[in-house]
Amino acid sequence: MRDGDWLTETGAQIRGVLKVMVDAQWLPGGAAVIGTGGMWEFVAVGRVDEEDDTAPDVAYDAASLTKVMATWPLVGQAVAEGMLDLDAPMSEYLPVEDLPGGGVTTRQILTHTSRLNPVTWLERYVGTDEDLARALLADPLEDPGYAYVDRGFIVLGLLLERLYGTGLDRLAGDLWDELGMRSTSYGPLARSPGVAPTERRLAGAAPTWGVVHDEAAALMGGVAGHAGMFTTAIDLGAFAREVLRMHEGGDGAMPSSYVRASWQPHVDAGQGLWRGLGWLITQEGVVYHNGFTGTSLFLHPASGRYVGVLTNAVHYGRDRTGLVDLRAAARNALTPQEHGSNP
Repeated sequence: MRDGDWLTETGAQIRGVLKVMVDAQWLPGGAAVIGTGGMWEFVAVGRVDEEDDTAPDVAYDAASLTKVMATWPLVGQAVAEGMLDLDAPMSEYLPVEDLPGGGVTTRQILTHTSRLNPVTWLERYVGTDEDLARALLADPLEDPGYAYVDRGFIVLGLLLERLYGTGLDRLAGDLWDELGMRSTSYGPLARSPGVAPTERRLAGAAPTWGVVHDEAAALMGGVAGHAGMFTTAIDLGAFAREVLRMHEGGDGAMPSSYVRASWQPHVDAGQGLWRGLGWLITQEGVVYHNGFTGTSLFLHPASGRYVGVLTNAVHYGRDRTGLVDLRAAARNALTPQEHGSNP
């Protein structure tokens, strides 16, 4: 299928699924970007609030997309600059030699094989004098194997701050500027029609709006390695375009070798998926990551095509009805068809 036809067809599919979800009141609205090469198309369905429609420039809480749009590229940058070795233990950079997690490596964190405690409950450290990086590495290690863990990316965010001597929000902000992402940032953001609210946690009260939805990131002031980023469909497309260009050998914030290595299977993640460095990889060569609030970014390096989706699917509750179908539509649009003329 020609790129122009693919853009039109995929845009219509994503728009259709979003419209079903909005009409059923499963979410207020959502925006998406569909792109390939120098072309892209945007979809926006539904509303931000009771009066204002959503749009490609509305900022959504991207949740765990922060892992691959902030922490992952910053790790690649640190590796390129000789400041970080993927296979060096945390004890080489942090004063954690005496802790169970002191031997954990950055590669293990990126592949979710760190064996760190999968429960990210930071409330237990509130009011203590324990350094957060040490606290996160102090628990006994879990059994070997693959397990999706947030706290490893929290540790990486803290590590990056200490390597560079500045805040993660500033490091990420400089990176996003370099990538042409002018509307991406950590919160808080002022409540406005340009920002989508997330969950209404208390009946009769205002929803979470402009501040991070993730509880652990909220306790960290909204800036963390695993969550906290707000972005737009326009900037999601800019990021996808730039990392695909780097994958093909273009100059950028990360070396091409790091991007290519990240998109190779490293660990069996079950259900026909593999985990690369940060990203999930399908049998068809689609690489992707999801965010709990209702966000996703799917890329197909072989064809240069991508689909990014931003929603506030948690707005009406954490069941996030219909989100599986939306993500399946985005992923399937990038899956090469057996009898298709082009992937």
